Amino acid sequence: MKTRLASFCLVLGLLNACGNAPPNTVESGENSAPQQQVFEWKMVMSWPINTPGLGNAAARIAQNVLEMSDGRLSIKLYGAGELVGAYEVFDTVSAGTAQMGHSAAYYWRGKHPVFSLFATVPFGMNAVETNGWLHYGGGLELWREGYAKFNLVPFAAGNSGTQMGGWFNRELNSLADIQGLKMRIPGFGGDVFERAGGVAVNIPGNELYTSLQTGVIDATEWVGPYNDLAFGLHTAAQYYYYPGWHEPNAVLELMVNKDAFDELPADLQKIVEVAARAENQSLQDEYTARNKAALTTLIEEHGVELRRLPYDVLGEFRRHAKDVVAELADVDEYSKRVVDSYRTFQQDVAAYHAISEEAYFNIRGTLDSTEH
Repeated sequence: MKTRLASFCLVLGLLNACGNAPPNTVESGENSAPQQQVFEWKMVMSWPINTPGLGNAAARIAQNVLEMSDGRLSIKLYGAGELVGAYEVFDTVSAGTAQMGHSAAYYWRGKHPVFSLFATVPFGMNAVETNGWLHYGGGLELWREGYAKFNLVPFAAGNSGTQMGGWFNRELNSLADIQGLKMRIPGFGGDVFERAGGVAVNIPGNELYTSLQTGVIDATEWVGPYNDLAFGLHTAAQYYYYPGWHEPNAVLELMVNKDAFDELPADLQKIVEVAARAENQSLQDEYTARNKAALTTLIEEHGVELRRLPYDVLGEFRRHAKDVVAELADVDEYSKRVVDSYRTFQQDVAAYHAISEEAYFNIRGTLDSTEH
């Protein structure tokens, strides 16, 4: 009994010497819970970091990922020209020099011509329709199939909605005014513009103002009033045309290096996916809320002349747009699958929107006009 009592006292003394550690807690050793790994990533962009809308989208993605991951995945942003040029984003993320990029797929048509389609198609689907195709019509799977060859995983991560037709330093009254006109216009829109007699020029956003002001180009499209006002394009061109036939919507992409993405634990992969999907809607909401106020400022405070593109010009653009897309389907088997998927979805959704969205807009406009 004395021996047992002595042993008990010895154990009690040892426990007291360890301090006030809570029961059933192991403070160190093999059974300790391992610290969760922290990842520090870079995101390069095709626009200046403080660009309204576009830059905001990238910043929101980074902030949401940081908060949802409880600091386990932090993303440092680099605007166009800070780490790499606007048109070097694809290669930079593909190589893993940066783990993420925020851009638009029509800048990478040199990698494969059909990639432009994942950004926008002249006279194609609008933002709502395109999101339906990407997320529920097989579009995203086709997009990822193409990018996989470049070690990239793309996500839709913002949408501008229907853009403006662009800024011009002279009036457009007919097709004759398009002949020889130099316009900054990327993607399939540039192909269409050239077939109509113009000269398409591809210039990054941070060079637009100077190029337009100095006469390097005669016209430019960018996004819409919200961005165009911030860039001061109204001080370099007088005429502001609509509608944005070349970009009925513009999908912004979050591209992620596949090796880096695969290294993330499953919960962080899901956080990246959810952050991109949330921003895909958030940016569209931002443009919807901001564009009209910016347009009012352009017209009422800066004297901008808002003009509608002539019907014969739009008709010529439409004709060439059909040819451009048809020819794209003949590039290779992958292109054909992408184009066929896009066309089928557009036909189906257009048939439904004819008696839903389109019908509603038409009757709303008709009733509004009869009230005055």
